[in-house]
Order: sequence, then structure tokens, then C-alpha cells
Amino acid sequence: MQRLVSFAALFLGFSFVQASAQTQVKPVPAPKPVVGKAVTTQFFPVDKVKPGMRATGYTVFEGSEPKPFEVEILGVLNGFPNPQQNAVLARLVGERVEHTGVFQGMSGSPVFIDGKLLGAVAFGYQFAKDPIAGITPIQQMIEMFEKGSEVAPASDKPRTVSFSEIAFNERSQEFQDFVSGKSATGISRVASPSSSSVLMPIATPLAITGVAPEVVARFSKQFEAMGFYPVAGVAGAAGLGPLKPFDEKTLSPGATIIVPLVRGDFSLAAAGTVTFRDGNRIYAFGHPLLSLGVSDLPMNEGEVVTVMSSTAVSFKLSVPGPMVGAIRGDRSTGIYGELGATPKMIPVEIEMRTSRGSTQTYKFEMVSDRFLTPLLLQMTALATISTTERLIGDSTLQVRGTVGIKGQPELSFENRLTASMNTPLAAAFAATQPINVLLNSGFGDLEIDRIKLNVTSIDARSKGQLDRLWINRTEVRRGDRLEIQAFARTESGSEYIERIAVDIPGDTPLGEVKVVVSDGGMLQASEPKTGITPKSLNNLVREMNRIRKSDRLYVRLERAESGVVINNEELPNLPPSMLATLGSERTSGGYTVTRSSALYEKELSPADFIISGQRTLTIKVIN
Repeated sequence: MQRLVSFAALFLGFSFVQASAQTQVKPVPAPKPVVGKAVTTQFFPVDKVKPGMRATGYTVFEGSEPKPFEVEILGVLNGFPNPQQNAVLARLVGERVEHTGVFQGMSGSPVFIDGKLLGAVAFGYQFAKDPIAGITPIQQMIEMFEKGSEVAPASDKPRTVSFSEIAFNERSQEFQDFVSGKSATGISRVASPSSSSVLMPIATPLAITGVAPEVVARFSKQFEAMGFYPVAGVAGAAGLGPLKPFDEKTLSPGATIIVPLVRGDFSLAAAGTVTFRDGNRIYAFGHPLLSLGVSDLPMNEGEVVTVMSSTAVSFKLSVPGPMVGAIRGDRSTGIYGELGATPKMIPVEIEMRTSRGSTQTYKFEMVSDRFLTPLLLQMTALATISTTERLIGDSTLQVRGTVGIKGQPELSFENRLTASMNTPLAAAFAATQPINVLLNSGFGDLEIDRIKLNVTSIDARSKGQLDRLWINRTEVRRGDRLEIQAFARTESGSEYIERIAVDIPGDTPLGEVKVVVSDGGMLQASEPKTGITPKSLNNLVREMNRIRKSDRLYVRLERAESGVVINNEELPNLPPSMLATLGSERTSGGYTVTRSSALYEKELSPADFIISGQRTLTIKVIN
């Protein structure tokens, strides 16, 4: 015992609550779930815990029936894992748990002393020889969610969105980080250390079905940083079935609880164990799932195929069952769910037209969360492409997407990408950018109804460069038609000619006018306004729909004249007095000075290959 106390004092800095008397209590069956208001007298208080006490834990090893295992109390860790919180340190006893150790998926397993619920198995030591676990007291789990209502606060604090966040740029740092696997998801938990000296939350097994192993490996670091341990799923992935009515046996203490993040043709489902049920309230895990705070995630029953024993880490291999409710809270002491509640999921459809001319359609649902949804969409989009297309070699991928938003115009976007390396990664990244911007816009009334992606693949590079321009005359009158020829050269050396007709607007000012032919990306970057500061969600969606596409040419007439951009609106040709007022010592910020104004702009139809570059000529408008 003294060696154990020294070990904890050296590595954890927490003290054990000890007593000279050691009470032996025989294991007893877990009580039935309480229906109605939680009664605190059925809980075993932490201040009564003594080293040497015997307890009984329950978890599912196979099937759906919780089985008991013995627990020996070692002491109490004060101030762990957070100030004003405690955890109970214990040794798990029995042939099964001694063989597997503290395994992933047993988070939330209830522990009883003398028939009273003590708490949830929630922590463990990595690579430990002995099954030593930390137990989160049930009183802390309940008090955490009784302190306030698990209702998302209204938020309407829009942020400025840069065009680089929406328009795909293969040279951007964000894309480079994504390719290298360094891209941040916005949520992370401290990864388990390489030694067994620190007590850590038990990682959550994330069963993945329908995704190729190489794609799972591509995202595994991000999932592991979030506290998940990706494992191969088995038959019976979470489906799209309706909410199942619950009864007194639904998600009883010790039962397996499944939290599907994606369900349908693809499935990603996290598994844990129920600690306590109070009527329609469910408390589980004993540690955070993702620390999302207020959440809206599916809550399913589950069955365990087996516990996979490993010298590195053992884990439950589970199968999702019917949905019975929704997870409403995810905080430091566990997760809280409500039976009978229905979570809001986003229906997703990806239609893949392969390089061999066939079409495959995938349908699934995913959770609606500003951190998780972009990551899950990236993974499923890449999984869709990798099912039929090569990940390395010359290829061109066209991605068209639409996003349905409740009460708002439909958001549409399109990208065409070509390269010899990373084209599928680029397509998955580009498809996610607009959704990421929407979910992180700060508008509380955002509700995504659906996402649809259409991906078309060609097994060849398809790229060219704008070479030169030709115009039929350099002097025009208002209303005249100007004929332009844009010459582009492909990578193979062949020449392509785009013929463009421009009708000079009747209100064009007399004098010199620039004729600009440019790809959408370069034209977007040349504008004085570099982002969107939306006044409303409707304004944001409309501005995003106006973003130029980088895979095609635009023709634009510009006139050199001073103006400003205020609240995303361009005010050209302002009088000198107005410009002087904006530039005075009494005015700072809120506007951007422009040196030219657009008189006319036209989007050209996409060519057979991606044309990039920009060329400019000058014409003169005369009477």
C-alpha cells in the first residue's frame, strides 16, 4: 500500500484518503434503474470510501447483457481530474478484466458498493500491467448537468470570412496542412502519453464501416487527438431507422451505449457504457466524449461482438442498435442523454461518376456540429472517391455541391481540380470549405437541411495557361459589340481559342477602359475587398454564391477611378469631397479604397480543361 501511495504522489500529485479500518463488502447485483427523480441516498458518497473496500462493477463483454466484475478500492484522488473534483482509484479483479486490463468501451461502467452506486469507470493507465482504473463519482456526473440547462444559447455574432476560406487555393497553408495531416479540427483532448505514469480518460473506440483502411489511417491522428481510437466496424452498422420507443430495460446501468456520428452507407460510431438511468435521463462515460458542451448527437443501444484483448490496448468491438434518444450534454464528467429525444442530423448524398462512366450514389446522415461535420464530410468524400478512383497519378476531379439551409437560399459551389498528386485530397478539402464557413459563421439561426455532392472523375490531367488576347478594335462606342479572342495553351502544347463577345454598356463613361480576361481565382484575389462581413445569414449565403470559380475564365471591363468598399458594397467614382472626408483624421476603418471600378463582368462557360492566368488590354470609348 505504501508503494502505491508513493507512486501516486510521485506521478499524480494527488493524496489518498485513508482509514485504518478496512471494510469488506461482498459483491451485490446492480439495482434496477430508478424511474423518476434521482434519490441521492442510493448513491455511495465519496467521503465514505475506504481503502480495501470491495465493490462490483458491470459492463458488457459479449452480447447485450451486463456482467459483473469485482473491484478493490485503493483510495481517493483529491482534485482529480479537475479542482473541486475527486476520483476513486481502484483495481479491477476477475479473470476477464485481468486478461484484458482496463479496455476501451468500458468507460461509464457502473461500480456499486453495498448496493449503492459509487460512479463510473472512466480512467486508466496506458500500458499498465495491472487493471488499475479511476472512477468518476456519480454525484459529480449528475451535478455537472444539473447546474444549468443543456440548451444551446442563442448566438448571432458573425465573423468576417476571408475569400481564401471559401475559394479553394492549392497553395494555401490550410490545404498544405490538410495534405500533411496536420489540419486542426477545433476540438482536441490531450493525447495519451507514451508512459504509463499518468491516469488518462479511457479512449473511446470508434467503429468505422464503409471506409477503406488507407482513408481511416489518413484521419486517425485527428480522431486520436479527440480521444477516439479508430477500429474496423463489423456488419450491422448504424442505419437510418426511426426512433425506437423505450421501456424500463432500455439503456439500463452497464448496458452498451452507442453514439453514431455517421450512419447509412458509411458508419462511424463511438461506444461506451451507461452509468445511471433516472427515468428518461441517461448518464454515461464518466469523462467527456468530445467536450462539446451542449450537444445534439444520436443515442443508440448497442451489442458487443467481443472484447479484443491486446498488449497495447484492449477494446470493445460493438455493433450499433436502434436509436432511442439523443445526447444533450458532453462535459468533463461524462455525457448526458434523453430517451425519446430526436437529434438533428444532416442528410448527405454523394453521387460519384467514375472515370469508367459508371455512376454510384451513397446516402447517409451525419451529426450537425461545427467541428465534427467538416471533418466527417472530408472523410466520407475521400472514401467515396477512393472506392473507385486512384489516389496517385494524373486525374481531374470536378466537384459540384449544394447545401440546403432552412429559411435561406440554396448555397451552390463548384470546383474542378487537376494534378498528378493529391487530387482526391484536394477535392475532399474543396467540398468541405463552404460548409465549414457556414457552420463557423456565428449565426445562431443556421440549420443545414441537406448536403449533396456530385463528383466526376477523369483519369488525366487537364490544365492550360492563358497565353494572349486579341481584340477586333481598340476604339468603340456605347452599345457596340467588342469581339475578343483568348488564346490558351495546354500542357501538351496544343492551342485553344475562346471567342468572347462583349456588348459595351450604354452608360460606359467615355475614355480609356481596361479589358481584363482572367481565371476566377486571380480575379477574386485582385479585388480590394478580401472577405465578407455579413450582416445576416441571408447576406452571407448570397455573397458566397457570388464567389467566382477558379477553373474558368471571366471577362471584365474596368475603369480607373477612385472609390471605396463599405459593408461589402462597392461605391465607385465618389466625389473628391467624400474621399477627403473618409481620409480625414476623424475617420478610421470601415472602408477600403479602390482604384478601379467594374463596368461589366461575364462568366464564361468552362472549357474542356482548367485555364489559369490573366491578361489585360486597353480600349477607348468614344462618342
